[in-house]
Amino acid sequence: MSDNKEIAKQVIAAVGGKENINSVAHCATRLRIMVKDQSKVNKEEVENIDKVKGAFYNSGQFQIIFGTGTVNKIFEEVVSLGAAEGSTGEMKEESNQQGNVFQRMIRTFGDIFVPIIPVLVATGLFMGLRGLLTQEQVLAVFGMVPTDISSNFLLYTEVLTDTAFAFLPALVAWSSFKVFGGSPVIGIVLGLMLVNPALPNAYEVAGGTVDPITMFGFIPVVGYQGTVLPAFIAGFVGAKLERWIRKYVPETLDLLVTPFMTLLIMSILSLFIIGPIFHSLEEVILNATIWVLALPFGLAGLILGAVNQLIVVTGIHHLFNFMEIQLLANTGVNPYNGIITASVAAQGGAALAVGMKTKSKKLKALAYPSTLAAFLGITEPAVFGVNLRYIKPFIFGLVGGGVGGFFASLVGLEATGMSLTVIPGILLYLNGQILLYILTNIIAIGVAFVLTYLFGYSDKMRQELEG
Repeated sequence: MSDNKEIAKQVIAAVGGKENINSVAHCATRLRIMVKDQSKVNKEEVENIDKVKGAFYNSGQFQIIFGTGTVNKIFEEVVSLGAAEGSTGEMKEESNQQGNVFQRMIRTFGDIFVPIIPVLVATGLFMGLRGLLTQEQVLAVFGMVPTDISSNFLLYTEVLTDTAFAFLPALVAWSSFKVFGGSPVIGIVLGLMLVNPALPNAYEVAGGTVDPITMFGFIPVVGYQGTVLPAFIAGFVGAKLERWIRKYVPETLDLLVTPFMTLLIMSILSLFIIGPIFHSLEEVILNATIWVLALPFGLAGLILGAVNQLIVVTGIHHLFNFMEIQLLANTGVNPYNGIITASVAAQGGAALAVGMKTKSKKLKALAYPSTLAAFLGITEPAVFGVNLRYIKPFIFGLVGGGVGGFFASLVGLEATGMSLTVIPGILLYLNGQILLYILTNIIAIGVAFVLTYLFGYSDKMRQELEG
């Protein structure tokens, strides 16, 4: 097996050399390369490089799938060999020259929400663990009942589970400022202004225990705990405003004037205009999402479970991060996660069937690790490396996802967090749902595996594809 530096050299050569690379970055599983001339990229050569699970163009970027952990090491080697490292802002500027408006919008959503997902994942795990530790059956093992739990311990668990969502606008505004070229620290402070304790708490206002403050006799003002859109728009406008102000302020006064004017103007706009308008829009989106997920007879799970991996292939799945964050911040649960889990597990089941049925050692060596990656929640190796190559496994994976999602909706699975699926996702269902969650995965994997093994793959298909 090649070492990572050798792989990095081969990647650079296959994409047309360093002179054809504008910049390189990476996400959890993919090396993302902005190239100058796509015609110089040898996609087939890239796919034959050791450790590569697949490669494709998406949203103006050439993306190479290495998988979790590996991609970080390859990225470091590529940069050490002289390829330009792209920051989020730089990648965005380059991407703006490629792809249509919709593709650029989706990339922007991903740039903003992906960096804050790790803390939301941690929060979801804390919620799951709290649910486990407060279950009567678990406490009984230690000879305890719920009333035996210390109030101070419960307070501590609330700190763990409530902080990220209570200050969510600060996270979103920070990330928005960073992506749109502003000063992230100004974004943090602006976001914190939206949830300042001096303002009526949004959750208490919604519960009817506190009234909004009325400004100028007609503008209702509340805190924006758990909101996403107001902070997103405030971050976008604020970053643009800061850059505009900085153009006209002398360098000697920049440190004093620019942050002051940015925060003054944006606090007024955010609390009195952006907040009320976009919070109302956010509520409409949230209610529409809840309505779809509550469709009878498991229809939401059937439809979303079947199309989820199609959406992943198109690269617009970052839109759903926004909806999941909204669900968790406003309802405390995430029914979408169980449906996603089914779609992810099913692609792993289809790849497993290919690996078990083929006699090709090379394909087995690709299919089995891809299956493991899918069962750990990362489908790109299975989808792009195995299933999409032979089409039918991917289609039967979609079927398995639909059936598993249908079951998840029927039994009302509700995760305590987001972004963890299949095996790691168990931690989001420790509040008494774990058996239903496991059964959802078994159904999705089983349907996809059986259909793929019986009808979706043969070595004849592989031979025909390879010519």
